[in-house]
Amino acid sequence: MTDVDPAFRCSRVDPVDPEPMAGTAPTDAAWLFVEHAGPWGRQAVAESRLPDAVREHLAGLDGVRVQLIRRHGGESGPGVRVFSATLGPTPVVRTAVLGDVTDLLGPIAWEAHDEPLWFVCTNGRRDVCCAEAGRPVTAALAARWPEETWETTHLGGHRFSGTLLALPSGIALGRLDAETAVRAVADLEAGRLPVAHARGRAGATGAAQVAELHLRTELDLTGLADVTLLAVDGGDVVLEACGERYDVRVEESVGESRRQSCADLKTKSAPVHRVESASRR
Repeated sequence: MTDVDPAFRCSRVDPVDPEPMAGTAPTDAAWLFVEHAGPWGRQAVAESRLPDAVREHLAGLDGVRVQLIRRHGGESGPGVRVFSATLGPTPVVRTAVLGDVTDLLGPIAWEAHDEPLWFVCTNGRRDVCCAEAGRPVTAALAARWPEETWETTHLGGHRFSGTLLALPSGIALGRLDAETAVRAVADLEAGRLPVAHARGRAGATGAAQVAELHLRTELDLTGLADVTLLAVDGGDVVLEACGERYDVRVEESVGESRRQSCADLKTKSAPVHRVESASRR
């Protein structure tokens, strides 16, 4: 096969040979979300119709993951809404409304943003599954949480579409449809982790994500604040839960090579994490 099969859907193949989602959340700690209704290309920022100076500025932000966002249906404005997030044990989310996107080139008057945010990947140019699964998810969430819900350009893990990133918690979810997304977000809003759809906590390493989800399962803990990451050194993770400290050892290996995107014929291996040991101090 030399051409991409237009009927192939990476998210429909995956349930036949389930790949664990634990440990697949983005590991980026610094994020910038910029409202831009589109159109969105495969490389969303680079191929956008943003002014050249803005594209160059965003491309030069070292260590910051830049996402384009829009309201469901492509609505935008008034002004340009931007969010800045630093994820980790104590996440910080800030926001501002710019008069014009070129205001990104100067100082921004950030304000704290304490309300939840739900970002759903819908960029069909990057992967068809993200649009086909993500847009119904966004529609369902926007009907109930219109101010909190945004479409965004890329959260990784196309094969787990629909995918969602929740702020400020940094929880990344996958394998969502309209019905399960509403239930999952209702859980998050109530301070509970929807474990069945959890990929991990963005901003943490894959090993730390897997260790947290493993400990939650072992101790039957679903509260978002029930488990705290204290330290991570490669595969050695220290967590706190129920007033106790736990050492979790996670091994990483190379997984099966598979197609991970509808638009890419190449196969590649994703890391596979296995909890080797977990003990209370």
